[in-house]
Amino acid sequence: MTATPTRRTLARWTLPMLAALTLAGCSDQNWRTTDVSEIMPALDFTLVDEDGETVQADDYLGKTTLLYFGYTHCPDVCPTTLARLSAATHQLDESLRDDVQVLFVSVDPARDTPEVMGRYADAFGPQFVGLTGETEQIDALTNRYRITYSYDEPDADGRYDVTHSSAVFAFDPQGDAQLLMRDSDPLDNIVADIERLATQS
Repeated sequence: MTATPTRRTLARWTLPMLAALTLAGCSDQNWRTTDVSEIMPALDFTLVDEDGETVQADDYLGKTTLLYFGYTHCPDVCPTTLARLSAATHQLDESLRDDVQVLFVSVDPARDTPEVMGRYADAFGPQFVGLTGETEQIDALTNRYRITYSYDEPDADGRYDVTHSSAVFAFDPQGDAQLLMRDSDPLDNIVADIERLATQS
């Protein structure tokens, strides 16, 4: 004989479900990636650009900005992520493409000189900007966005890998944090959210 659910049992299942749906409805603003506007601070840094000049976050305001941390010797994650961002920007209307920039910040300043960063970033398109700096400057920025990285032990030839996050942060043209994009997010979702940010500018 099948047991008939009691009122208490139904409440135990129904109330949490209704709460979850209510919260989802309140937080859903049609973003397809993760909304971090309430928990992440505005863009702020002092770094070194591809020309060896000291730059501030204010120098990059006015465009939708995608911020990604990595390094040029990365064997897989960095080129894959940057290629996906390049593919995403190429799917935008040409009128919007110039309103989007990707800031690729090195977490390996010992090897990633400004010149190296410039060549690497240029390979992915004109929207890409390579930035490096002193370790203290990089740590200030990674700590700001709760990003961790660490160096593996060098091999016999002095080569080493750097473990780091694959997350991409998206900022509106005023430099306010809006979204977190993961490598598990479908490309169509990333394109849609970049386009929405760019058209809101």
